[in-house]
Amino acid sequence: MSLLTTKAELTAVCDRFAQHPFVTVDTEFLRETTFWPRVCVIQLASPEEAVAIDALAEDLDLAPFFELMANPDVVKVFHAARQDLEIIWRLARLIPAPLFDTQVAAMVCGFGEQASYLELVKAITRANLDKSSRFTDWSRRPLSDAQIDYAIADVTHLRDIYSALRARLERSNRLEWLADEMQTLTSPATYEQHPENAWERLRHRARKPRDLAALMELAAWRELEAQTRDVPRSRVLKDEVLLEIAQAAPRSIEALGNLRSFPKGMERSRAGADIIAAVERGVARDPTTVPRIERDRRNSNGATVELLKVLLRQVAEETGVAAKMIATVDDLEAIAQDDDADVQALKGWRRAIFGEKALELKRGRLALAVENGRVVTFDWQEAAERATVE
Repeated sequence: MSLLTTKAELTAVCDRFAQHPFVTVDTEFLRETTFWPRVCVIQLASPEEAVAIDALAEDLDLAPFFELMANPDVVKVFHAARQDLEIIWRLARLIPAPLFDTQVAAMVCGFGEQASYLELVKAITRANLDKSSRFTDWSRRPLSDAQIDYAIADVTHLRDIYSALRARLERSNRLEWLADEMQTLTSPATYEQHPENAWERLRHRARKPRDLAALMELAAWRELEAQTRDVPRSRVLKDEVLLEIAQAAPRSIEALGNLRSFPKGMERSRAGADIIAAVERGVARDPTTVPRIERDRRNSNGATVELLKVLLRQVAEETGVAAKMIATVDDLEAIAQDDDADVQALKGWRRAIFGEKALELKRGRLALAVENGRVVTFDWQEAAERATVE
């Protein structure tokens, strides 16, 4: 057990870790009652040692840790890195790089979509993890020995997972396939919280352009309110209430208070006036400036999308790469509509293994068939010859 509580201890450890080609990293945080995640413990491991950092310790300064995260000579290994990176970006305005996410790598190595850390530990190291401290309150002090051991185990096994996955990627010449995902994860734009973009989480639930215009203003207000108060969005207003307000578009405090799902009495607070003002801005908005609500694309190209889904499953099985890593449903819908769609599935290695086949299928130059219970592909000439023979 090794728990660091002072800057001197952390500095010494980070100096040692900086001498290694990689470190594994994990965090334990709380977010149930706040908008911003509150980091409580940070775990670090080098090939030789592993420690836990008490991020809430009074005598601790995390500067040495951030310096290590910024070291270009040390690969930072995370599993499902996004929330951990969001925390580091929030605290220090930096993104650890170079970066290796074992969950993303596992998707390329045949472990399916979003393989959990526990699944990878069992599959690669054959170890069984003690998960008894999984739902512990990491903000309470002192931390128990069991909590610290649990936390450190999350980065010790990660060393073996990283080594195994990296070796597989190098043998199959797929290491570069992670580049696009790592670029997204290491982009500050991924972690910036812009209130004006908050509506995008709910865009598919808007019925009409006017509803969407009001929803855009309401979602921006709620996002800023949640950030300012550091509370979850639902503590301000739940999604369902926000949508009801957007659809009803109340223009007075009385009308707002009469909505069935709106919290009683809240209309008389400052928030009530802010909500009415947001609705007014939405209603006054020029409809031509509201993003288009797309519902027809899926219906008009439904058959093509379904064929592309079958092709995607076939390619995923053939290559051992998770289908989600190759293309999303939005990608397939875009390809069905436009051969030159600006989607990842038509770029780089994804185009090589799937995108070109998708376009050939659309053009009738590729056929799908079932052989021995599995979907296979043929070019149209081969398919015609097989039909003639049969």
